[in-house]
Amino acid sequence: MREFRYERAADPAAAVALLAGEPAGAFLGGGTNLVDLMKLGVATPDVLVDVRTLTSREVTELADGSLRIGAGVPNADLAADRRVRERWPVLARALLAGASGQLRNRATTGGNLLQRTRCSYFTDVTRPCNKRRPGSGCGALAGLHRNHAVLGQTLDGPGTCVATHPSDMAVAMVALDAVVRVLGPDGERSVPLADLHRLPGDDPSRDTTLRHGELITAIDVPPLGMPSRYRKVRDRASFAFALVSVAAALRVTDGVVADVRLALGGVAHKPWRATAAEDALRGRPATEAEFAAAIDAELAAATPLRDNAYKLPMARNVVVRTLLQLTEGAA
Repeated sequence: MREFRYERAADPAAAVALLAGEPAGAFLGGGTNLVDLMKLGVATPDVLVDVRTLTSREVTELADGSLRIGAGVPNADLAADRRVRERWPVLARALLAGASGQLRNRATTGGNLLQRTRCSYFTDVTRPCNKRRPGSGCGALAGLHRNHAVLGQTLDGPGTCVATHPSDMAVAMVALDAVVRVLGPDGERSVPLADLHRLPGDDPSRDTTLRHGELITAIDVPPLGMPSRYRKVRDRASFAFALVSVAAALRVTDGVVADVRLALGGVAHKPWRATAAEDALRGRPATEAEFAAAIDAELAAATPLRDNAYKLPMARNVVVRTLLQLTEGAA
């Protein structure tokens, strides 16, 4: 067993200062992902700084109608919040689609955003993985990659990585234009959630744009004001990661798409905001043919691998079906 030091700070600022001086340290929230990775030998922090009780466990409504969600709010509590269920149902459904009830009781909102890929080559230290050990290669590329990315991958060089981001909640929050509030050694800053996660580029070991020592303290979700839905396709009915998922919101006026939000999960290294599809839909008739053409435009950049090309028709079908249901609901 690898030894590590466990620390508890008095407040968020003290936790940030403590971790900033520990290059191999990590924050510990609910621990539902980090502890598993430590058991597998994938994560080997020298120091764990416990922040579970330091960040807010409250969901607060702001003056402009936004919700401020404390980073310490358990996933189960957020999914059950009446305001979320009524006004942001896409977020409630995404949370309930993730993990199991026991894990949702423990997992925190901030930690959910930072969970790491479940790629079997990443979680098995005997296999090559550029994300875990840069320069060792990507075992999934020529190996088992049925569940892997079709968009935004790096397919050659030292940055080769085809892993997918696992969070359901993050996909919904990207579609909602959520903003992450961060406290770091240099003070506070805000990061649009769409910019929090990154594609592999030349360094797949980095999942996010956060700097070392930066702590997520809250997430702000702005008002939505239109029907929304989250749909997830998976291999079994519960406790399975997405093959493909979609977070969608749609406003239809006189049969025309007035506004739309689309984000995809299970298809890329980060939650994928489908901006090409959104641009293709705004101002167009809300019809099945238009929905299909829009998602086809989004998926035109896809580079599927040997065993995961099925994700393209699956994504097309789930997006079209979800948008049709939102259209029928609005009517």
